Amino acid sequence: MNSDVTVRNTLCIAIICFFFLIFSSECGIYSFSGSSLPSHIKTVAVPLFEDSTSEFGIDQEITDGLIEVVTQDNTLKIATPRGADSLIRGKITQVQDRAGQYDEQENASDFRIYITVSVSFEDVKKRKVLWEETWTHWGAYTSDRQEGIEEAIDKIAQDILNRTVSGW
Repeated sequence: MNSDVTVRNTLCIAIICFFFLIFSSECGIYSFSGSSLPSHIKTVAVPLFEDSTSEFGIDQEITDGLIEVVTQDNTLKIATPRGADSLIRGKITQVQDRAGQYDEQENASDFRIYITVSVSFEDVKKRKVLWEETWTHWGAYTSDRQEGIEEAIDKIAQDILNRTVSGW
């Protein structure tokens, strides 16, 4: 009878230890930093976006806008392509102006510029593409088209940053 109790106690302790190990290892994986980046990725390079449109200078504007939001976020440090742990590569595939709203005479009262980009995020050390995505965002303008471009670029840059550091 005494040996049955000992076996039962040993079995209970083994089961408790087993569940403790399972649950404690699962909790160790979760991070409260909000970042889903692999732990070895600390730096990112953002080469000049390719531009397959006829829109002059927008490649530099998007690249600069993305570098700015990454710098402000401070999750990753900007580095040169040779020294970076990761790369964000992008290509502008379309820039299109459309009428936004119309007045009572059916004349366009404002406009929207739509910018479409294809982007990938690469782990340089493991030589692996972590994600690829295409975004289209717009910015509104009435007379200054550049305002619309800047608004669309801000939205694109923020989406790229969020996808990169959060993985949502």
